[in-house]
Amino acid sequence: MKTVLCYGDSNTYGYNPSNGLRYPEDVRWTGRLQALLGKGYRVVEEGCNGRTSVFDDPLEGWKNGLGYLRPCLNSHKPVDIVILMLGSNDLKETFHASPRRIADGVAVLVEVIQSFTREKQGFEPDIILVSPPEIGEGIGSSGFYGAFLENAVGRSRAFPKWYSRVAKEHGCIFFNAAAYIKASEEDSLHLAPQAHKRLAEELHKVIAGLR
Repeated sequence: MKTVLCYGDSNTYGYNPSNGLRYPEDVRWTGRLQALLGKGYRVVEEGCNGRTSVFDDPLEGWKNGLGYLRPCLNSHKPVDIVILMLGSNDLKETFHASPRRIADGVAVLVEVIQSFTREKQGFEPDIILVSPPEIGEGIGSSGFYGAFLENAVGRSRAFPKWYSRVAKEHGCIFFNAAAYIKASEEDSLHLAPQAHKRLAEELHKVIAGLR
């Protein structure tokens, strides 16, 4: 059985923009991916609302994705595939981070995954580096406005350029989520059920190509 670790933020957790709760397992893209992959795979959901790549949130520093990454990899080893989708929360105004700087932070996570798994399990997993969906243009009327400003929209559109570079430099599989899905109209950040379905379907195609 192969283990697929999905390491991300609220869109991996399955945040429901309609009510602030969590989508059921059969709605979340991670749960849908498990159903598509079947019994030969174990999909591990490691999504956390507000998780960043390497930035310490001034109020919730424990949501720094770097701090939990090694314990997470160690708990679930051996890990065969890692789907890494982070960066959206790095667009928060408090960090003042450019797309390139955000991609540099994601590159640190990729390097940790590769070096740590070499040491602890004897081989590196395939890494699917996901460039997150764009921030919606309606962010100005979102309940998350203030944490995210209008400038987050343009910066999110630059993600594919920089994430693809990281993937190439580190031997990862690049996946541009924005080519298939977009943020919901409810809050311009989180995914609607149909987007979860499409994301699972497209990632399943990528994993099927690794068999």
